[in-house]
Amino acid sequence: MFGNLGIPELLVIMGLALLIFGAKRLPEIGSSLGKGIREFKSSIKDMKNSIEDPDQAVPSSREIDAPASMNETAKRREGEPKKLSE
Repeated sequence: MFGNLGIPELLVIMGLALLIFGAKRLPEIGSSLGKGIREFKSSIKDMKNSIEDPDQAVPSSREIDAPASMNETAKRREGEPKKLSE
């Protein structure tokens, strides 16, 4: 599909993107696109691993970052400061 794109076509596409989004937004767009692709690949890999071997499934990053208990979350909402020893 993209095999027929040459240097002139790519330059036109890049020029249009520069005009539409501006020079300041292009790095942000590229960064967010890269993060999205990385997260998608990671989720596909996690899903594939959990299907192949359910006992050895790796927890997702959301499960790792989740608080240990709901009481801890409730305390943080009430305004209690987080302990430094955690």
